[in-house]
Amino acid sequence: MRNQYFRTKITELFKIKHPILCGGLMWLGNAEYAASAVNAGGMGFLTAKTFPDPIEFKDELLKAWDLTAGQPFGVNLYQSMRPEENEVLSGHLKIALDTGIRHFETAGLPPTDFLPHLKEADAIVLHKVSTVRHAISAARKLDIDAVTIVGAECGGHPGLELVSSLIQAVVGPEQIKIPVVIGGGIGHGRQIAAVLGMGAEAVLVGTRVLVAKEVWSHPEVKEQVVNAGAADNTLVMASFRNTSRVMINEYAHKVQHLENAGVDDFDQYWEFVKGSNAYDAYKTGDWNKALLSMGQAAAFANSIVPMEEIYDKLIDEATEAIGRISALTQ
Repeated sequence: MRNQYFRTKITELFKIKHPILCGGLMWLGNAEYAASAVNAGGMGFLTAKTFPDPIEFKDELLKAWDLTAGQPFGVNLYQSMRPEENEVLSGHLKIALDTGIRHFETAGLPPTDFLPHLKEADAIVLHKVSTVRHAISAARKLDIDAVTIVGAECGGHPGLELVSSLIQAVVGPEQIKIPVVIGGGIGHGRQIAAVLGMGAEAVLVGTRVLVAKEVWSHPEVKEQVVNAGAADNTLVMASFRNTSRVMINEYAHKVQHLENAGVDDFDQYWEFVKGSNAYDAYKTGDWNKALLSMGQAAAFANSIVPMEEIYDKLIDEATEAIGRISALTQ
């Protein structure tokens, strides 16, 4: 593990060595994933919805505690626009708090109902949004400790406005008083140096670590990420105001065909967009049969290596970038 080089408000808040956070990845955000980020010097978030069964969820949390040897890790609480999908979260929140978790990433709907319980437990809350406008609103109205803004380049849900991380990394910290984390297309240490210089306190990575050895997805899926470039992803479901950036594959094309034809009956999409497809694809390796979140940072995910090696490379690249800037100013 590299020694600490950057000290920011986020490294101090989370008590981590490196300003690199591994966000919640649905189906992939398990104990090994979260723990590998923590053990590499950052922070990782285990996704609560990946483990709908309360007993299984608690067991996964305890497993993560063992893997980190007691170092804190985080839990992702993503609230969907579909209320029935969120019913599990209240019970899972209590389990997480009872198990000692005090670091939470919230996303989707504002965590209004969760915040009283989280703040009563002195938990640290990082809320994720896709626009500076929503980040400003969250910082003003919610009792949160930091906010993540993801740009158009991100895998998963980049929102509707599709503003680049390069823009939001400047505008966000200028207008928001709490610490700002920038995600979306981040996969190289030069970008870390850049966004810290722009005023951010850390970066959020997702696509870049899809190729970490500790991530359990099938080797065939990982190879698709390794072989992908910055343009090997596409946007779907914008017509339903639920834009997703995903790997280009058979199911992505089928969804786009329906959208281009003006189909507005969601039932006709369900076969291709249901979340369980992704779990099946990660398990079997049939990467064509699901909408698989993947952002433009796939351009940097060129080999399957341990998480710590990814972190080390990011820090090395970032320090080299700082050195280059320093040399240019002499």
